[in-house]
Amino acid sequence: MLVIGIESSAHTFGVGIVKDGKVLSNAKSMYKITNKGMIPIEVAEHHIENAASTIKKAVLEAGISFKELEGVGYTMGPGLGPCLQVGQLSAKALAYKLNIPLLPINHGLAHIEITKHMERLKDPLVLYVSGGNSQLLVFNKEERRYIILGETFDMGVGNAIDNLARKLGLEHAWGSEVEKLAKDGKYIKMPYTVKGMDFAFTGLLTNAIGMLKKYSVKDILFSFQETAFAQLCEATERALLLTKKSELCVCGGVAQNNRLAEMLTSIAEEHNIRFARTKNEFNSDNGAMIAIVAEKEFLKGKRCSIKRCDIKQRYRVDEAVFYG
Repeated sequence: MLVIGIESSAHTFGVGIVKDGKVLSNAKSMYKITNKGMIPIEVAEHHIENAASTIKKAVLEAGISFKELEGVGYTMGPGLGPCLQVGQLSAKALAYKLNIPLLPINHGLAHIEITKHMERLKDPLVLYVSGGNSQLLVFNKEERRYIILGETFDMGVGNAIDNLARKLGLEHAWGSEVEKLAKDGKYIKMPYTVKGMDFAFTGLLTNAIGMLKKYSVKDILFSFQETAFAQLCEATERALLLTKKSELCVCGGVAQNNRLAEMLTSIAEEHNIRFARTKNEFNSDNGAMIAIVAEKEFLKGKRCSIKRCDIKQRYRVDEAVFYG
């Protein structure tokens, strides 16, 4: 089945096209984040200006025509309302014009499922780490939905990293910039919050910002990153012991961080299980992940009428039923 997927939950307007589980194209246009962060209406304006050209680019790269498309999926949520609406309206327009079925997709579910699909995972413990959220999950086959074993009490680890980067005045306030600058830093003791399989990052962030006049940027970033990731790893290892899973994967924007992957690899080796993360292209927000989930759901007979397909800014991953 030839399916197009549209992702627009935050700074990225992504369009991916898949056929029979194979990614044919994965085009995107990204809003440039400044030290002011993301202003939703401005990001939405970026998406509006780039939606048509990004869709056309994806179709061109896939080597197909619009008439060949058999279904369209879009991000229902969670995300920034104005941004989600741009993706929703773009998907509805395609579905109406081409007379093809339409499906709303959960953003977090798409991150998980494209990782499982690309890495051929069967039933892993999932660490989902992004700007908007950080969670430990397993799939419940009876209920056909993900169960959250642990999650952040306050903000996603990616959001905490980006906030710190902006406070430090980094030109590119991204996790990749923090990872690069944190190398070879010296460790400074920072607040550490793990309760069972839950964790928190606000106290850690506040403490790091308060250290700016006393310590070097390199040492602060190194210590912040090590502490935040150690929290995630402690909760992950506890979840592994509870679930006895033989597979572990990390997904979401922060999964691109090599230091986090290194720490998780160490845990997996100690417990003699498989660890996987997929290519950065599919960990960052992208349309292919939406298309992958939509195709699987379409093949199971799922459909949504254009009138009923909406957006949901606070759409939790454990609310999404998945039959694919």
